[in-house]
Amino acid sequence: MQDKIIERILAAADTPELLDILTNLLSLSDLQSLLLEVYRRRAASLTPSDILKQYENNRFVVPSQINPQQQLEFDSLAYSVLPPGFEILELSPVSPLGTHSVVATVNQNKVLSTIRNTEVTADATNVLALECAKRRRAARYTRAHKIIKLCASHRVLRTQQVNGPNLFQHFRLLGLCTAGRDTGSYRFEINALIEHLEFYFQLFEAANHSEFAIADVRVSLTAFDKIRYDALQANVFEKLAAQYPQVTFTFDQEREIGRGYYDSAGFHVYGRNSSGTEYFLVDGGFTDWTQQLLNNKKERLLISGIGSERFMMCFR
Repeated sequence: MQDKIIERILAAADTPELLDILTNLLSLSDLQSLLLEVYRRRAASLTPSDILKQYENNRFVVPSQINPQQQLEFDSLAYSVLPPGFEILELSPVSPLGTHSVVATVNQNKVLSTIRNTEVTADATNVLALECAKRRRAARYTRAHKIIKLCASHRVLRTQQVNGPNLFQHFRLLGLCTAGRDTGSYRFEINALIEHLEFYFQLFEAANHSEFAIADVRVSLTAFDKIRYDALQANVFEKLAAQYPQVTFTFDQEREIGRGYYDSAGFHVYGRNSSGTEYFLVDGGFTDWTQQLLNNKKERLLISGIGSERFMMCFR
């Protein structure tokens, strides 16, 4: 479908090589200058009624359905149970062009690209990974192998069409990243995974003491690298099951979603609301993003995130 649209545009412009010129012959800065002038002229032709019509019909500009004060209260609740060592960041609304598709595996068409060679952030953890890599590289010159732990509550926007209740084009995502270096025997991964999972358990417990109701929390873990299965079973699940008997822990070795996006392991967390409906709440896992960014196979990165607006709407 997309190819047919491009073919139609090139035929209408009577310039078959137009796409190649814009893609390969112009530098990014020249392309930016050209597109800025195009959109300046487009904007100059619009009327106030055109703007209102766009506002009424553009699915990307609809306001959030969550009360900002309630969102602030939820963020404060989450920050209050963050593990020691996590730094909270306020991220920019935009990130470098290609942030989500070059290092990760997200199709660029699912990201809102801008004409200033940036893109609207579609996942806070991708940007946190960049910040982790930046800090890890700086630490390399001081011979410090410090573990970087970052957290952000950030409004993200995704362009794929969404339909159904509690699904939004833009929404607030609470994301965590832990970055460090391989310490052998899968120790970094085990410690980071336990820390992330315990954060969510403590967040749900705190939420239950606030104005939310969440029960039957369930963790589904997948060892994409099957040699890690025994280590995860013994050092993560068995340990956490003893501490959190109210949580169900299972392996899902048939899972295909996330394979290639995550490498050694990925996890999902589910919970049931007061109506008895189970919702998918947390997505996380280990990625090779900092390995790619720093060109170092010893780098390790765990990411995870929860759609806080969806949680608030489903569990309040």
